Parts: sequence; structure tokens; C-alpha cells
Amino acid sequence: MSLRKSPKRLPLAAYIEGVLARDRVILSRAITLVESKLDSDRELATAMIEELMPHTGQSIRVGITGVPGVGKSTFIERFGMLLCEAGHHLAVLAVDPSSQKSGGSILGDKTRMVQLSHHPSAYIRPTASGAALGGVAIHTRESILLCEAAGFDVIFIETVGVGQSETMVHGMVDFFLLLMLAGAGDELQGIKKGIMEMADAVVINKADGDNLKAAKRAKVDYQNALHLFPLGESNWSPQVLTCSSVEGTGLQEIWQMILKYKEQTQHSSYFLANRKRQNLQWMREAIQFLLQHAFFGREEVKAKAAQLEEQVAQGHMAPTTAAFELMRLFGMS
Repeated sequence: MSLRKSPKRLPLAAYIEGVLARDRVILSRAITLVESKLDSDRELATAMIEELMPHTGQSIRVGITGVPGVGKSTFIERFGMLLCEAGHHLAVLAVDPSSQKSGGSILGDKTRMVQLSHHPSAYIRPTASGAALGGVAIHTRESILLCEAAGFDVIFIETVGVGQSETMVHGMVDFFLLLMLAGAGDELQGIKKGIMEMADAVVINKADGDNLKAAKRAKVDYQNALHLFPLGESNWSPQVLTCSSVEGTGLQEIWQMILKYKEQTQHSSYFLANRKRQNLQWMREAIQFLLQHAFFGREEVKAKAAQLEEQVAQGHMAPTTAAFELMRLFGMS
């Protein structure tokens, strides 16, 4: 744990003005503020988000996930550069719930996307390491709002971890893109069915050179697999495209597909309905996170929990019995 003191906080007005002016230093400090565990910072962050809410919501939020080795960073950099050169303002937020296990940092995102990180229209930010899963979800959603308030009209949410991160990110984006590889063998068995069902598009990367034929075959396989799934509430039929992040081919087609999705779902009212549903889920997750924070913040609860955990671990007490005892101590019986 770092013993470094927290940086001096700015006045609320300075955060508001800086974010709206797209001041990257202030934006970064604002995101650091929402990630803070201090109660005083939480109050300031809440006030800041509330003030900036009228300036949010005007972006397309795209979740990007993929199997290891798929070339996700290269794809995001090349795709992001294409959008920035076309006049868009792009924010890339990397989500890594698995970092809480080691407390590690994923600041490597900026070193993996050197060109994009130096573009004046792009902003790259990793999530806070060591945060609990619920905290990661809340902080990422707040970071999305801050980036939107700063005028970024395209938000990429990159999943760096595995497992629950895909489901978490799917619940905070408009469009969910799954990057895959061809030629690795048993492609369809290499990805969980649940993730395939969440995908609005499957993009086969590295479709170049000797791998081009394999990518085309994989495209047909994925199209056939996706046809087995019923259409979701959006009535969007997931598409399968190929691209080469190295050669830059297929990227414009991917962007046109995302725009088509946005137009179709806005016309059907699904786009707005989905965001409303996500906002409600965000509120529920925030309640759970704050209750857990308050629960284990009680010294008497922490002390008693340490005693009961040993009894539960040894099988001398039922987990539910221990939970009820702690709840009574907390005053919620």
C-alpha cells in the first residue's frame, strides 16, 4: 500500500470548469477523485458528477473485448487513430477487475498505444488498480460521464481482465464488440457461449497475409454460429467482419456498422431504453457497494467478522448464521 499523501483537492468549480474545457490534467484529477476511497472525496466527487450530468450522454459507448493475443491494443490504436483523424474525440477507458488480486497497474496501456496516446483528440485512462469489482464498475461509469462532459463523443471501454469483466462492461456500453482470431484452431470452442450472446459484432482481427484465407473461413463459421442465437431485445442481427489492424483494412467498415447499429436502435427507441436500464442498474450497484463499504467500515463488525470467519472456515458455524449475527451487530436485524 502506498504511503503517499493524497494530492490537494481542487475547489468544485475548478473541476467543473476544467472538465468542460477538456483540460486533460483536470480531467485526470477528476477521475482520480471519483476513484478515491476517502469519504470527503466521495462527497466532492458526487457533487461534481451531479453538476456535470447535463453535459453527458452525447457519445457512443463501445465495449471491446477479445481472446488473449488477439491484438486488442493494436486494434484500438489503429481504429482510434482513424476516428480521431476523422474529427472525433476518443476516450479509451481500460477496465481490469483482475488487478485487485495483485494490486498491479495497467498503466502499460499508454505504452502499448503510443501513437494514439499522443494524439490531441484522444485520451487514455486505466481503471484504478486494487479496487473491488463493484467499485471498478461504479468508477468506470463515472469516468464515462466525465469524459462525455469533456466533449469526447466516442468512448471505448476495453476489458483487460477476464471473466466477470465482459459482463460488467456489457452493462455500461451501447455496442459490444468481440475481437477474435482465425487459424488458431477450434475457434468456436475458444470463447464462452455467454460472451458470444452478448456480442453485437464479432471482428476477426489479423486478416492479412497467410492468415487471410483462414479469416474468411472463420467469418463464415462465426456467422453460422451467431444465427443459432435468437435476436435480442434490440432486434439487431450481430454481424461478423474481418480486419487487419496492421494494414488498417476493414476498420472503416467496422465504424459504419457501429453507426448503423446506433441509427437502428435509436429509431426503435431501444438505444435510450437500454441506457435508462443501465442507469437503474448503476444505482442498484452503487447501493450494494456503499452498503458493503459502510458495513465493513464499522470497527465492531470487522472485529466480529474476523472471529466468525475462522469458525465458518473450520465448519463450526454455518455461513448464514455468521452473516445474520453480523447483520444484527450492524443493526439491520
